[in-house]
Amino acid sequence: MFKTNVGGIDRILRIVVGLALLAAFLLMPDASYRAVLLIGIVPLLTGLFSTCPLYSLVGINTCPMKG
Repeated sequence: MFKTNVGGIDRILRIVVGLALLAAFLLMPDASYRAVLLIGIVPLLTGLFSTCPLYSLVGINTCPMKG
């Protein structure tokens, strides 16, 4: 469906940052900016699925070529 354009270190960083933001969301229930931390869903999903729509629009590909 989507072309893989996120690879290696980029993918790992996206997953780690996404998880960190979501963990902060869960650990800070009284913070006034808590809803902003839900943005962590975006890097988490793009890391897990190895595809980034913004990268596709701009023409960036961090996934190494195969074969």
